[in-house]
Formats: sequence, structure tokens, C-alpha cells
Amino acid sequence: MGAGHCRPETANAPNGASPREEKDVKLKLASLALAAVMAAGPAMAELVFPSLDYRTGPYAPNGIPVADGYADYFTLLNERDGGIGGVKVRVLPCETGYNTEKGVECYEATKGEGALVYQPLSTGITYQLIPKASADGIPIHSMGYGRTSAANGRVFEWVFNYPANYWDGASIMIKHIMDLEGGDISGKKIALVYHNSAYGKEPIRTLEELSKKHGYELMLLPVDHPGQEQKSQWLQIRRERPDYVLMWGWGVMNQVAIQEAANIRFPMDHFIGIWWSGSENDVLPVGAGADGYKSLAVTAPGMDFPIYEDLKKYVYDKGLAAGNGDQIGRVLYNRGLYAAMLAAEAARTAQEIHGVKDITPAMMRDGMEALNMTEERMAELGLPGFAPPFKVTCANHGGSGLAAVQQWDADTQTWSLVTDYIASDRSVIDPLIEEDSMAYAKENGITPRDCAE
Repeated sequence: MGAGHCRPETANAPNGASPREEKDVKLKLASLALAAVMAAGPAMAELVFPSLDYRTGPYAPNGIPVADGYADYFTLLNERDGGIGGVKVRVLPCETGYNTEKGVECYEATKGEGALVYQPLSTGITYQLIPKASADGIPIHSMGYGRTSAANGRVFEWVFNYPANYWDGASIMIKHIMDLEGGDISGKKIALVYHNSAYGKEPIRTLEELSKKHGYELMLLPVDHPGQEQKSQWLQIRRERPDYVLMWGWGVMNQVAIQEAANIRFPMDHFIGIWWSGSENDVLPVGAGADGYKSLAVTAPGMDFPIYEDLKKYVYDKGLAAGNGDQIGRVLYNRGLYAAMLAAEAARTAQEIHGVKDITPAMMRDGMEALNMTEERMAELGLPGFAPPFKVTCANHGGSGLAAVQQWDADTQTWSLVTDYIASDRSVIDPLIEEDSMAYAKENGITPRDCAE
């Protein structure tokens, strides 16, 4: 009965306050909250770079140093420079295990974070992401891997594979062999030991075309994932005695192949890997047997560059190195540094083009397409002579197409460049890129861009 006699303005009000008083309190609290937000200022801008890592699985020994170098370069920029153009960088790692399905899942999970560019570090993942990222308006940089014909920027507006691609690599290998053979390799037998995947199959068409031009015989020897079992392939090599062996391997496959080559006493200076088959992880387990093995290189090996002084001061000595810090200075660590440096320079270029610091993925794409890596800029970055200069354009997303040959010295446990940077045979490569990219455009209803200046 007593409840029926409550005064209307106090019924259901907390602590006896009237509804009008309660409303006033809520308005005051809302005003205070708004004032606090305004006092805090706008949310801090950041530049987000996903890192599709693989620190687990059979390819981890090669995935780890790339991921470490990539992360450490951005840490350096944050610690020394306050980021890029004054905007801090956030590296967003996602573990793929070098699995294409997981790589796509990583892309879907991270693209909404403001991701500026994806570097998949896997040809299989790259192939799957090309249509997705292009539709989403997020650039891809498959640096020296992925779909070779993405070098045609008229068709692949959102995809870049500078500074060189796999078809360049195949051509440069053949050029090096021709140099060793006095310019004539007709009648020679050249074997390709390759990872039986989209990655490993990339150079086959080019090597076939080059065999027609130069008259060598091509042997194709696929190796199934992950590459630990290669006895039959190397028995065939011992039986058929090719003059040279080329390799498109990755992870454990590389060291197994080099060990098998040593076991049959194949001359190591006639065994040449692509730039993903030439790291310390590939040769150190083989010991003295790996001496003289060669691979292509898109960057110089070692730590004899001023940038390492800054890395020591701002990253290593502060305990900020990625991973265990045990990959510093190795070939693939340098590759990760280079990938991050090119991404940072593209972001800086995008900031300059658009006059804003907090760039979008579309702006990042513009920066990548206007990237101009001069010798002077490389020196300013603390990397003089680290890699050849190149320029990206609307039509050319593939860069210079240059690579050098490096050779392993088992005694000193060091890689050394044994050639200058070599240009690929454009008379063979360019028509193949045009043919493949135009076929892709037709299949996918893409009208090639007009890249006239």
C-alpha cells in the first residue's frame, strides 16, 4: 500500500533524487567525459605495416631472419626519427607458417587495421592476395617473388615486385653461365631443381625460351614440399651429369640440396641458386662441402654499412631487436631490412606527393609507383652500395631487374659478390611479361591503364 502513495517525481529515482535531478547529473557527467576527450586531443596517427611472418614450420629458418630485419628497421625509424615523417610505425605481425590459407586469413584479419601494404613473403600467398588486395585498394609488394608478370603496372595497378623478378633471375643465371663458358652454351645440359609449387615453377617458361635461343638442354627436377627427400633427383643428376644445376628452393630444401650435391661431389661453383636459395642457413649445416656454392643476390651481404651503427645504438643496445637477435647481418636479415626500407621510402614519397603525414593505402600505392631509389638516397639511408638504383613507373612495377652472383666461402663463413650487377635479357623477358599480363587482363576483365606521361 505505501508504494501507491509515493510522489511521482521521486518514484524509481536513485538515492531519492528526482528524475529531473538525475538527468542533470547525467548531462554533467557527459560534459565532463567530452571535455576529457577533447583535452586528450585527437587519436595519435600511426602507419601500419603488416608482417606476414613464418617463425614456425619447415620454412622458419628462412622466415625468421626476414621478419627480424623487417621489424628492426621500423623500430629504428621509430626510435631514431619518431617514425616516418613524424608518424610512428606499427608493425602488425601475423604468423602464416608459409601456408597459403593461413596467409589469406592473416590478410583478412589485419586489413581493417589501416594496413598500408602487404609483403606476403610467399608466391602462393601472393597469387591468392592479388585479386583480393586489388579489389580492396591495398597495395602488394612481392619483392623478388610472386607473380612475375605483375611487373606490368598497366595491368597490375596495385601489385609491385621491384627490384627484380624470377624471370630476371633465370635470365641472369644463364648470362652468368654464358660468361663462364665464353659466350657459347649450345649443347650444354642445365638442370633446374625446383620447389614443386607456384614459386618453384615460375622460372620454367623463361628457361625454356632461353634454351631455344641459346641451344642448351633443360632438365626439370621437381622437389615436393618441404624438400627433405631429394635422393632420386640427385641420383638422376649423378647419372645424367648436367654441366650446371640451378635451384629454386626455400627453407630446408636448400640445405638438403646443397648437402646432396656435396655427397655426389657435384662442382659447387656450377651450382647456382636463386636469391631465396643463398643464405647462411642454407650452407652452414653442410660445412666444408658447401664451399664455392653460388646464388643470386639483390643486395650486398654483410654488415659493413653505416646503418648498422644506428641499429646498434637505437635498437640492439636498447634490447629492442626482434626475435632472438641472432640473425643480425645475415643475408635474409638484410633482405628484411631492404623490404622495410623500400616500404618506408614509398610511404615517405606518398607523404610528399599528397602533403599529408597520415597516408591511406591508396596514397601508399602512389608513393610506391613514384619510388626512385638513387645511389645518393641509399647513401643517405646508411646503405651506400647496398643495392643497385632503380625507379618505379606507372608501366614498370618491376624495377631494374638487376642481380649479382654471390659465392660462399666455407673457411671464412662469408658470402662475397663475385660479379657486378647483371641485367636480364629484356628481349626475352619483356615479351613474356606482356603476354602473361595481357592474358590475365583478358581473363579478369581488366582494361590496361594508359601510362602515357
